[in-house]
Amino acid sequence: MRKLFHFLLTTIPRPVLIILSYPYRAFARLWYAGNKYTCPIEGKSYRKFLPYGALNIRENALCPGSLSLERHRLLWLYLKEKTNFFTAPKLKMLHVAPEQCFLDIFKKQKNLDYTTGDLVSPIADVKMDLHNPPFDDNTFDVVFCNHVLEHVDDADKCMRELYRIIKPGGWGIFQVPLDTTREETLEDPSITSEEDRLKHYWQKDHVRLFGMDYPKRLEAAGFDVKTEDYTKEIGPELTEKYCLMKGELLFFCSK
Repeated sequence: MRKLFHFLLTTIPRPVLIILSYPYRAFARLWYAGNKYTCPIEGKSYRKFLPYGALNIRENALCPGSLSLERHRLLWLYLKEKTNFFTAPKLKMLHVAPEQCFLDIFKKQKNLDYTTGDLVSPIADVKMDLHNPPFDDNTFDVVFCNHVLEHVDDADKCMRELYRIIKPGGWGIFQVPLDTTREETLEDPSITSEEDRLKHYWQKDHVRLFGMDYPKRLEAAGFDVKTEDYTKEIGPELTEKYCLMKGELLFFCSK
């Protein structure tokens, strides 16, 4: 079953997976019910989470109900405790490549003027290419763009575009797969096959693997960047309970 689940996740096109996931969630919430692990986003507990990963399969990574991964649960906790995301009177927000675990919640959030955008996602409001997003300068108070910049042709141009469309005083969070053992981002034009991309970039549709120079590249686009290792504040007990990835970094980017 574990191998079958991994095969389906890595072979079915993402837009199809998104559509199929909705009926699956209702079944999974019942099948995996328990009290060992908790998803802070939906506030429900389970006997186990599902494995996930393309190159290295991570146990207890995907919440069967909300479909959140470790990075989503970490972001949720950070937003609740460290930002005004839920308390500011009104925020105009763009969510690039919107994650299902957040979509319905953010749509109902009364303090958000919420827009989603993506090139292929069937759940996005606006079909858009991040190299040329169809928005005026200084439009948004908040932008989320998570696990996108490893897919695009020109990451630095996309970072500059993100900076352009955020208002002065606004902020964004742009998570990426990050190799913390690598000082510089790996971008090699000779790495083109799916097999080689999986080996070097951790996923067959990635075109780079960011290293610890990632915040410097965000700063070069104009952002003030604060690097946060929030699992240190959360502590080991809650890190395990929420199935977080110890040491995962968040980059809070302000303009």
